[in-house]
Amino acid sequence: MTDAEDPPAEDDAEWTEKAARALSSPLRMRVLRLCRFDARTNKELAQLLDVNPGTMLHHVRTLVDAGMLAPEAERVGERGAREIPYRSTGLSWHAPRAPNQSVVLIETMRQQLQGVDPEAVQVSWLGLRLNAAHRAELEARLQDVLEDLAAREPDPDGESSSLVIVLHPENNPPAAGD
Repeated sequence: MTDAEDPPAEDDAEWTEKAARALSSPLRMRVLRLCRFDARTNKELAQLLDVNPGTMLHHVRTLVDAGMLAPEAERVGERGAREIPYRSTGLSWHAPRAPNQSVVLIETMRQQLQGVDPEAVQVSWLGLRLNAAHRAELEARLQDVLEDLAAREPDPDGESSSLVIVLHPENNPPAAGD
């Protein structure tokens, strides 16, 4: 499956279960990120993520089974071994939301930031108090921006970046008398 193909219907129970399982692991989320623009072999992924190749194979197979990674043409590795590179299909973008998705994404982001120069990370945090209509407007505008960015082809001279937007309720009730 490629980005151009339609994702399975959200009422496809088998695919929904496979997608939820595939996206329930920060490691698999990181694999998808690493394979978004470049096809990578199981061995390359294991090295990049510092995990056992056998463990990585399990995660790659889970993503392939859910249609989120697709094998590309077999190639010959450094020592003459057959290698299969995998590329993200973009299908994860269309997957139904899993109950624990926010926790998995935040943990994935935390892992991604390990070893990154803090000065290279741009962070903003804004407290808001919005009524339902304004919150829905904000969510729609953010989704439009994300959809636009997801649909773009990568810039050949571009630098890989991640964008995380977290909108959450706060434990910050109005003060008495407000």
